[in-house]
Amino acid sequence: MGESATLELKRSTGELREAQQTLCAFANGKGGSVVIGARPNGEIVGQQVSEQTFHEIAAARERFEPSIEIGIESVEVAAGRTAIVLSVASASHLVPFTSDGRAFERVGNTTRRMAQERYETLLLERAHSRRRWENQVVDEVTIKDIDRDEVFRIVAIIQSMGRLAGPIGKGLPDALDRLGLRKDGNLFRAAVVLFGKTFMPYYPQCELRLARFRGVDKNEFLDQRQLRGPAFKLLEEAEVFCQRHFPMPGKIVPEQMRRVEKPLIPPDAMREILVNALIHRDYSIAGGAVSLAIFDDRVEVWSAGKYPNGITPELLTRSHLSVQRNPIIADVFFRAGLIEKWGRGTNRVAEMCKDAGVAPPEFEEITGAAVVTFRVPVVAESRAESRAESRAESGLEPLQMRILALLRGDELSKSSLASMLGLSSITGQLNRAVAALVADELAELTVPAKPKSRLQKYRITAKGRAERTETP
Repeated sequence: MGESATLELKRSTGELREAQQTLCAFANGKGGSVVIGARPNGEIVGQQVSEQTFHEIAAARERFEPSIEIGIESVEVAAGRTAIVLSVASASHLVPFTSDGRAFERVGNTTRRMAQERYETLLLERAHSRRRWENQVVDEVTIKDIDRDEVFRIVAIIQSMGRLAGPIGKGLPDALDRLGLRKDGNLFRAAVVLFGKTFMPYYPQCELRLARFRGVDKNEFLDQRQLRGPAFKLLEEAEVFCQRHFPMPGKIVPEQMRRVEKPLIPPDAMREILVNALIHRDYSIAGGAVSLAIFDDRVEVWSAGKYPNGITPELLTRSHLSVQRNPIIADVFFRAGLIEKWGRGTNRVAEMCKDAGVAPPEFEEITGAAVVTFRVPVVAESRAESRAESRAESGLEPLQMRILALLRGDELSKSSLASMLGLSSITGQLNRAVAALVADELAELTVPAKPKSRLQKYRITAKGRAERTETP
């Protein structure tokens, strides 16, 4: 047992109630024992015990909610005198216990009534441990709606990490069982979040919203996307979006004769925050999503739902417990090597930012959402100097640099390039810039046999990717 207290039971109902309250406090903690028939100094003297004594103890046991197992042991210490030991074990999955409708806890060697706020928090945690959104069986989704290729792609990663011992076979049901995503052949909602193929109309919350805004507010989009998909693919989409829109500032180091580049935000730190948003968000909010917003002066990651009970924004950069709102989803990400389970993820993010000379992120709770903000210069302060330096290194004209930067993201037609460059039509200057990039083998035609095809698009070459460019 974790703790102990000594009480002498007389025929007084008051002292029996005190023993009952102490047992309740022990049940809400690490477990413990109450000795009836002992003096305050610890001397076991026993007392006269009758059938009525055990009736009273049995009646006291009925006053606990939820029901609690109380061990009863009687020890004869002298002729006609018996000590009774009442014991309770820790049962954290049933906490909080109440006695006569009141919850108690131990503080040092004393028993006191539990604060209402803590009692309500423990009640929520108890409900969450048993019945969570992620561990509910789905009726509207079958195993045919699960992306088999995605499941085995992640399984291969998990096996390479050594976090799934033994053979798994080729059957999709076996793989889902091994990942804890089914019960008695029925799929959990977590399986849809991680490996679903279709999300409408039942799972609209499996959404990722991506946006690059011009300036420091949301008045004008430079780029935006809204995607629904399995969690690992949403993570990859968010990382690609970051790569597309984050600048890669750097400087020439003379002694190294090359440009040393420094990421805007350490990639591992950015990934950690995105993963946290996906695994800790409140999926019970049907209209919720994970949002990545990039402004000129900052990067924000929003996830639906408040921080889990017991976690505050202030705690996230200090030592804190790992409190998981969606432990099944989190476990699959852990097995894939994308998180740890020690509550150090946000601390590691702060450390990585510090080592990279970047301000650590700010954690907030805003209108029912968890928000992480990186205060970083997405648009460099010395933009003109950066452009001049890039031109000097690459020999490209400004328009060519902007076209090449756009082609890094996708294959584009001239009309698409004109639109993205803010031109009203395909100009002669645009035609000349594209022709120069093709002549220099920095870009190439997607339909080379028909240069004037109406389906013609342009894509960047390996040589073009090696060029230093700046996103417009």
